[in-house]
Amino acid sequence: MKIHQSAEDYLETILKLEQRNGSVRSVDIAAEMGFSKPSVCRAMKLLRNDAYIEMEPSGQIKLLEKGRAVAQRIYNRHQVLTTMFIRLGVDPEVAAEDACKVEHDLSEESFDKLAAHLAKTQQQEK
Repeated sequence: MKIHQSAEDYLETILKLEQRNGSVRSVDIAAEMGFSKPSVCRAMKLLRNDAYIEMEPSGQIKLLEKGRAVAQRIYNRHQVLTTMFIRLGVDPEVAAEDACKVEHDLSEESFDKLAAHLAKTQQQEK
């Protein structure tokens, strides 16, 4: 099943908030993404129904294995692309914004080549 870009963005945001704060609630996601609480609640319901997340009675949101795998894949893409753009001379803020746009649509083949090139150049610099 293909996951939509918006779902990937939510899962990536949950992962980042979890890493930063230790726990995640819908209100945290709404604040981070600039969305309304009702929009986030609807998205969380869909992610829960598709077994990407679970919501505890306390309101805490936890990534399930499937959701964590998607979140980590997208977050890794974001980090690699942002680094590549910065190394090309793009302003860091613009690089991060552009990485968000590209991370979902770039083919696996192209991403793998970019990541390998970045790793090779970083290794050569050591």
